[in-house]
Amino acid sequence: MIDFLSKIKGSASVIRSSYPAGFSPTIALLRELGLHSAGGVKVAGELKYSDIPHFEITRGSKTGCVQFCRIAKKDVLVYNGRFHFYDGISMRSIAHKIYVLKMLGIKRLISIDETGHLNPRFNCGELALIYDHINLTGDNPLIGKNEDSLGVRFPDMSNAYDRKMFTSIRAVLTDAKVRVNEAVYLGITGPNSETDAEARFYRDTGSDVLGYSMVPENITAVHAGIKFAGIVLITRELVADRMMEDTRSDKELEAQRAAAYRKASQLLSGLLEGIIKAV
Repeated sequence: MIDFLSKIKGSASVIRSSYPAGFSPTIALLRELGLHSAGGVKVAGELKYSDIPHFEITRGSKTGCVQFCRIAKKDVLVYNGRFHFYDGISMRSIAHKIYVLKMLGIKRLISIDETGHLNPRFNCGELALIYDHINLTGDNPLIGKNEDSLGVRFPDMSNAYDRKMFTSIRAVLTDAKVRVNEAVYLGITGPNSETDAEARFYRDTGSDVLGYSMVPENITAVHAGIKFAGIVLITRELVADRMMEDTRSDKELEAQRAAAYRKASQLLSGLLEGIIKAV
């Protein structure tokens, strides 16, 4: 039976062997499939997740791939398509993909996620920049035997969303005259939508946005010593009372979500080159 560390090394070896000549990234980007293509991004090659050993995938991530990109004159490794706990991917398997980045020499990771907003001052179609999170998934990617070569048993989470990266990205958004929504991310499992009572409770925790993916990625990155920044696309309104008053059908709500996703995605695509340059 292959142990956890050997699997990580095996995945990293295959990815590294697929690098284009001269490719040497220290920055990685993790994003959803379907994110609007950013200008200034040159894709020099890619490797399907299904061709990487020990990458547990599901139907939702089956078409995902690792891309070898050049952005703002920097080599950037891109996970194009993420892995969701609600699809049946274990927390340990989500962690596996992040530890692979550590083995590849990645020092900074930017995660881009889709969320709903709990804060009534936020709007769908906008971006939010994450500065902290609350983990209500009921699980943790670090549960189990600790591998000391990957990180310490009890990692310090006081700077989970690297302040220097946060400040640099915020400056890019400010210079571009883009509204900066600074946010606490609430992580839950999904995939069902939230009830009105849950939305009210979640807002009372001090959270601004709600999502299903970023928290285990962040915890693992902190454990692995990778500096982490989180940017989210706001696509759903989860403001208590407003939800109960909303009479739109599921089809209409999905159309609104898709439109908000496109708007926020296009906004971020115009900023990505500046963000990579800044961090």
